[in-house]
Amino acid sequence: MIRKLSIRNYALIDALDIDFYSGFSVVTGETGAGKSIILGALSLLLGQRADSKAVKSGATKAVIEGFFDISAYSLRSFFEYNDLEYDPENCILRREMQASGKSRAFINDTPVSLAQLKELGDQLVDIHSQHQNLLLGDGRFQMKVIDVLAHNDQILSDYRKEYKKYKLLIKDLERLKIENENNRQEEDYIRFQLEQLQEIALVDGEQETLEQEQEMLTHAEEIKSELYTLSGYFESENIGGLSLMKNILSGVRSLHRIYPSVESLQNRLETLYIEFKDIAEDIETRLESVSIDPERLAQVEERLDTIYRLQQKHRVRSVAELLEIQQKLATKLEMIDTSDEAINLLEQKIAGQKDVLCRMADELSQKRADAALCFSKMLVSAATPLGMPNLRFEVFFRTKEDLDENGAEQVQFLFSANKNQSLQPVAEVASGGEISRLMLCIKSLIAGAVALPTIIFDEVDTGVSGEIADKMGVIMKNMACYMQVISITHLPQVASKGSFHYRVYKSDTDLDTVTRIDCLSENERIEEIARMLSGSELTDAALSNARELLRK
Repeated sequence: MIRKLSIRNYALIDALDIDFYSGFSVVTGETGAGKSIILGALSLLLGQRADSKAVKSGATKAVIEGFFDISAYSLRSFFEYNDLEYDPENCILRREMQASGKSRAFINDTPVSLAQLKELGDQLVDIHSQHQNLLLGDGRFQMKVIDVLAHNDQILSDYRKEYKKYKLLIKDLERLKIENENNRQEEDYIRFQLEQLQEIALVDGEQETLEQEQEMLTHAEEIKSELYTLSGYFESENIGGLSLMKNILSGVRSLHRIYPSVESLQNRLETLYIEFKDIAEDIETRLESVSIDPERLAQVEERLDTIYRLQQKHRVRSVAELLEIQQKLATKLEMIDTSDEAINLLEQKIAGQKDVLCRMADELSQKRADAALCFSKMLVSAATPLGMPNLRFEVFFRTKEDLDENGAEQVQFLFSANKNQSLQPVAEVASGGEISRLMLCIKSLIAGAVALPTIIFDEVDTGVSGEIADKMGVIMKNMACYMQVISITHLPQVASKGSFHYRVYKSDTDLDTVTRIDCLSENERIEEIARMLSGSELTDAALSNARELLRK
């Protein structure tokens, strides 16, 4: 429930702090006093879109802050999912609006998106206005009412999960059929491309190997000539490198016998001689391996030309990419060859999933039918005393052609307020006042089935008076046994039923006019209700009548 609302620099409000309490509270005040301003501020706090024009003239920023006790409403999961601090006894929502048009939202001092603020706000406060009465003719709202009273939240959640799986399977089937049709149209071309790639038997990495071989074969004469020259430097009998190294090493060995200090020099030369000899042998091996082979060069160039043409055709730059294309083409052909089987298996899976849905939908339908009978009786019982003695009401279900996310049927509320009048859709025949009374009764029935923290009625009693207004006030007061109820009203009969009474009024300062709100004492409350009965002049009769209303 909401414990406190703090408003700064919003519309005609400079600074306003309102403490709220559990039970039934009423808010009264003359037309134009600012009741709608306070309600508008609360709507912004709950996630409605902001208008920079609402920032008080001369101020740079408006701030609206609400303090809530949410300890009884199992909302921890919301805070954990959104990584927010969870303080159930002092949950703080804040909305800041700049005169420039920028807006920021906070939950427990942590910045959040407007969607997150609205998601939480929808679970904290239900603002019921005359505009919301239009929902009574909306089939989605009507179904929601039945599901709430049938306690269908868990089964409906499970059903929607299974329905989502069902729709994904259908989507997969549609995609598979489209792919299959497209692939079959291209089957000959796909098969030709695949055979072309398979025929040349590509090997990953062969392009680089062939390009290196091509380079060697192209310059074979030059390479062989240079290797032969290098070999001569090592092998010549008179001035060859190996002969020279051998002579040097022989001299050092002779010197070592009489001059041992050259041992390290001898070791280095020994190593150098071995390395020289190894290099000479390597050059000789390479000389023998290099051959001038125009026929092999032609084969290599032909293979490379084939690879280059395929790369150009498929717009790739490597054999690895060609092999990847080959695999994809093979997969497509395999899909074409097995597509009928895959489609049949998927169709069987869809049929099985639909069977699951149908069983769950049947259970939903039965629970809805049972709840609808009970709901119709309770609504007639609650609404008949509110000036509709001939009321008849039924819930009509129509089976849909196919299942959707809400089940197997559509719902329609049928209504008649007069004798010998056939039942018709409520939105087509009910007057505005009748719809208001029906909605109040529906909200009261829902209040007994669902734990909602706070509901605010914004002049839903417009168009009624006297005994009916008194009974509507009783309904709201009874609702306060389950939740915090706040009613903005112009009717003294409703105002007298509140446990707490707030009066909204305008006050003039030296600079401007501002909106104020007071929680009334007992005597102030008598005077306020008397004014609602008789106008600005407080008569003894009005005061006496006000005391009588408060004693009821």
